Amino acid sequence: MTEARAVREGDSSAQTVVPLLPEQFGESERTLLRAGELSASGFRFESGVAGLRLRNELGEVVMLPFQGQQIWSASFHGRELTMRSMFDQPRATRAYLETYGGFLLHCGATAMGVPGPEDDHPLHGELPNAPYASAYLVLAEDERGRYLGLGGRYRHTVAFACDYLAKPMVRLYSGGTVLGVAIEIENLKSSPMELMYLAHINFRPVDRGRLAYTAKVAPESVRVRRTVPSHVRPGPGYREFLEELAREPDRHHRLDPGLAFDPEVAFSIDYLADKEGWAHSLQVHPDGAADYVAHRPDELEKGIRWICRTPDQDALGLVLPATAEPEGYAAERAKGNIKTLPGAASFRCRMLLGALTPDEARSVEARIEAIVAE
Repeated sequence: MTEARAVREGDSSAQTVVPLLPEQFGESERTLLRAGELSASGFRFESGVAGLRLRNELGEVVMLPFQGQQIWSASFHGRELTMRSMFDQPRATRAYLETYGGFLLHCGATAMGVPGPEDDHPLHGELPNAPYASAYLVLAEDERGRYLGLGGRYRHTVAFACDYLAKPMVRLYSGGTVLGVAIEIENLKSSPMELMYLAHINFRPVDRGRLAYTAKVAPESVRVRRTVPSHVRPGPGYREFLEELAREPDRHHRLDPGLAFDPEVAFSIDYLADKEGWAHSLQVHPDGAADYVAHRPDELEKGIRWICRTPDQDALGLVLPATAEPEGYAAERAKGNIKTLPGAASFRCRMLLGALTPDEARSVEARIEAIVAE
């Protein structure tokens, strides 16, 4: 086990940091850190990708510390939260669609979305499967309680173009089923940097689940995407379904098995925030439990919803908080949706995502109703 080091000892914000090395991850799973009900263990998938399991008393997440720092899977209360995909394990590749099935993928940062005819960037940019040279565990406490987290650093440098450092962090809390997720992107150049970011959060849809979220539901504020991405092959009736959703967006609020989210449907949503600056989204299950995302529109002003229900893939992007819509660099630049990060400046954003009990879900849904009614 790599030696842990305590930081700011004697301070209420003291934390223990454990650097991680690829050689710690072998065929047999190995405990790397344990503190009460919180634990971290490392292993390798048969594909060779390093996996990190963070556990508490209510569930676990499996992360890829050196490949995108993805959350590959998440399960709480004995329930799998992650989309159903064609991949039973991650693959060692940078190609987005050749290892797609994780619960959370960071997308961007020089570009993201589906490349259009004028674009040369990869699907959703360089971050999703980026090779992290640095990864570490953190045991600490914040306003939400004691947590065990995974962080890391990925530097992306292209001569004459960009030089930035991505620093994500995922926190699993003791006794908690809602993860704290954050990322900082630091421009290491002295000159400005163009920035795009999207958090691709992929829940598993539940038949007859309900969607509730802090937005006024109308065609003007919940807008269905009518363009068809190049990687999508629509069947009969697909374009007609999009036209129905354009007129009546609330038709997608109940996930009836017969709705034609095949191959996919995407929305752009104008989110409202509460007095603390958080927007809220729920998938409420028939038993009253729920999946949950909270994000801050003052940090990630675009709320994208993505639903894909096919025989091979079943996914609910309840909300993909983003800086731009996912139409690719050129299209988003034309809309004025590209951020500019000054030299030596940083972009930061925060999210909460996970599972809620029926009582917790009722409380959040009541909050959503109050925000929308204002």
